[in-house]
Amino acid sequence: MRCLLKVSIPIAEGNAAISDGTLGQTIGSILNDLKAEASYFAEDKGLRTGFIFFNLENASQIPAVAEPWFLAFNAHVEIRPAMTLEDLKNATPGIENAVKKYSRAARAARA
Repeated sequence: MRCLLKVSIPIAEGNAAISDGTLGQTIGSILNDLKAEASYFAEDKGLRTGFIFFNLENASQIPAVAEPWFLAFNAHVEIRPAMTLEDLKNATPGIENAVKKYSRAARAARA
């Protein structure tokens, strides 16, 4: 399953890794092990943050995805499923069934 991994590195740990020259090398090593499909880096809520897309074959892989970030940077990690446009198109029957079954109930609850 394609997932989005959001990694936020605390200021002190990020500054230390920049100062000792290990930030880029460590992130590169983790991404290589993860076999990331794509990775983007930006500021989010004042923290150095990575947005990384990767494939999760099995839930038992979650510790192997998260632990390197915890251990290397004391990072905050979030993992969530992500869809491509093709995945969204394939989800249409389920969305349509939910609309048929629940849309009236939702409108009635708001009234």
